Amino acid sequence: MTSSSEKFKINPEITRELKNKTVLITGGSGSVGTELAKKILRYPIRQIRILDINEHSLFKLNHTLNDSRVRVLLGNILDKDRAEMACRDVDIIFHTAAVKNIEISEFNPIETIDTNINGTVNMIKAAMKTKPKKFINISTDKAANPSTLYGTTKQLGERLTSWAGAHFASTKFASIRFGNVFEANGNVFEIWEEENRNNKPLSITHPDMKRYFFHVDEVTDFILTILSEMNLGEIFVPKMKQYPMKDLASKISKKHKIIGMRQGEKLEETLITDDELKIATNKKNMWIISHYSKK
Repeated sequence: MTSSSEKFKINPEITRELKNKTVLITGGSGSVGTELAKKILRYPIRQIRILDINEHSLFKLNHTLNDSRVRVLLGNILDKDRAEMACRDVDIIFHTAAVKNIEISEFNPIETIDTNINGTVNMIKAAMKTKPKKFINISTDKAANPSTLYGTTKQLGERLTSWAGAHFASTKFASIRFGNVFEANGNVFEIWEEENRNNKPLSITHPDMKRYFFHVDEVTDFILTILSEMNLGEIFVPKMKQYPMKDLASKISKKHKIIGMRQGEKLEETLITDDELKIATNKKNMWIISHYSKK
């Protein structure tokens, strides 16, 4: 799956948002965090901090980026003091850290709730104290009418972020909700590629399964574009393309096996609910959900 995006171009509006700024990315050694860091470094920022609990991933990322503006921070968002230290003198926070795997989260509910809810609370509280200009929470389409623990925790993360955006004027808060990422680590394509290498049929949970997908460069472009749009705890939802999983699998191999749906899994995800559509602003490439308005 290769991206169809054009050659990278500097965006003047994003330049204005990032120039001479210090940026923090939580969970920054993950797929989206890594690509986001690479893209941000193309702009004239002062410093980028990458907070993660995975030492080896931080080491590899630091070596890959090879930029004097990068600071790799080993730490956990559940550590309140560490979170606050990471946020000091920061202008923009991108909060991507989360337990994301559906099966792992279902079988490790306490850890998932700790990271995805309490960790987000810690980051919001740290932002309240350190007063960055902007705080962006990265969410998922599974937060819309959630049927899994992961989706439920991310829905609560959205609500917490929207509440903070409506009540703390020193920082602008927002969430971005999107579907799956083709290039993300640990996704179904890794499983399919391994099965294909071993000449095995590709595992499909249901023949009618559909999912929304973005390329990682599309995701990071969208995230950076939102910097100039956010104001009062909005949830930004890009209009994404939905793909039948069977069709995506067929591009790798025509041999498939149906293994059954996982706990809480839907045949189709929802980007935005009917109730949210009633309060959302409909733009060409996105919906903007506003739970709060200026008084």
